Amino acid sequence: MTPFGEKMRTLRDAKGVSQKQMATALGVSGAYLSALEHGNRGRPGSGLIMQICDYFGLIWDDSEELKRLARLSHPRVTVDTAGMSAKATELANELAESIGDLDEPTLQWILDEIRAQKLAKSSGPAY
Repeated sequence: MTPFGEKMRTLRDAKGVSQKQMATALGVSGAYLSALEHGNRGRPGSGLIMQICDYFGLIWDDSEELKRLARLSHPRVTVDTAGMSAKATELANELAESIGDLDEPTLQWILDEIRAQKLAKSSGPAY
């Protein structure tokens, strides 16, 4: 399952609708919606994301969060470390080999560390 699929399932459950009902309302097949939810399809297009936001009445931050999750939900990722350090290449390969064996707390810790680094870089020095 992808982050987008997990969020979509949560929203569907909260609204009390089935995949079939949602698919009909969005004008897509139930099989396609199921594949999106389970991570068997690539990222949804921006038009479908907007339809989903409208379907659930998502605005502002909630809408942006769904768009962010869609961007992060490609189930087959390629990491190009050409021109990066040897450590970057080692990390990418170790992660590719072992991601399926990592438990949820470890995955969350890795995500938190990466996000903290991104936040620190984007914030810049505090003067």
